[in-house]
Amino acid sequence: MFKGLPETRTFVAVAAIVAILLALPFLASEFYIYILALIFVTALLAMSLNLVLGYGGIYQFHHAVFYGVGAYAAALLITRARVPWELSMIVAPFVAALTGLVIGWFCIRLTKLYFGMLQISLGSLIWIIVFRWYDFTGGDNGIHNIPIPAFLTSTNAAYYFVLAILVLCLFVLYRLVKSPFGATLQAIRDNPQRCEAVGINVRQHQLLAIVIASFFAGIAGALFVTLERSVFPDMLFWVLSLEVFVMCLLGGWFTFPGPILGAALVVALRTFSSKYTDYYTTILGVVLILLIFFLPEGVMGFVLEKLKPATRAVEGAQQLDVERSRGV
Repeated sequence: MFKGLPETRTFVAVAAIVAILLALPFLASEFYIYILALIFVTALLAMSLNLVLGYGGIYQFHHAVFYGVGAYAAALLITRARVPWELSMIVAPFVAALTGLVIGWFCIRLTKLYFGMLQISLGSLIWIIVFRWYDFTGGDNGIHNIPIPAFLTSTNAAYYFVLAILVLCLFVLYRLVKSPFGATLQAIRDNPQRCEAVGINVRQHQLLAIVIASFFAGIAGALFVTLERSVFPDMLFWVLSLEVFVMCLLGGWFTFPGPILGAALVVALRTFSSKYTDYYTTILGVVLILLIFFLPEGVMGFVLEKLKPATRAVEGAQQLDVERSRGV
């Protein structure tokens, strides 16, 4: 009778968090609501990276390029092609996914560090095109004052919109990692040679994972356009990719909610440290060093590891109750 208890607790915890997030615009100032919305966008970007990094073991060192492509696709469709905002939001993730397909097709022939270095090279090529093509992309000035629907112009409305899309995407990602495809992806991460030996097409699964991750990164980029109403070339630069990589490591790259926590910590650190110092990257570097030495599994990974004995004790008690109820 206690079989569904852990799932019930998880559902209650998630429902409680969503309820708190829904109530926050009535309790917090507009500044903090904007920061939370930015955390939501960044969390989706980090979660998309963790699909290939934490679950697939793919060293995707330039994931931000797909985020920037999604943002620029939406911005250019709206400002240059005069495409309606709604259609631009739909098309942008597919443009990012197509970019992921092209880059991934070249990169999956390599492994680990070599994969990451080639991806950085190809991603940097896209960045330099955006950075230098002033007539089309605005160059280093970016694109500003992007028109969005009137109902999303307020901070609270944009917050609720971004939150709704984030919850939907997280649900899809969770179902994906718990599916047979997700299990296969984790098996490839742990032992690609054995997977090939049993007939699994490793490269095909890796390429599909890159395309899916690029699609969700494109959604995050489109959401950034809605929130900020501007785009800029730094969204495609490798430094942002490193920052997102740190988010996954900091939160816990082998856990599902870890990148969300990592995104919240990094965005908060970047926002509030800027009030006191211009050396944010130095602080981030120190955090990364401390993380490697003291929390290699990330904050969420450390917490879950500590909770394992208690979880096993609860599961044992539940199993004992089930056996007693059956008269065993």
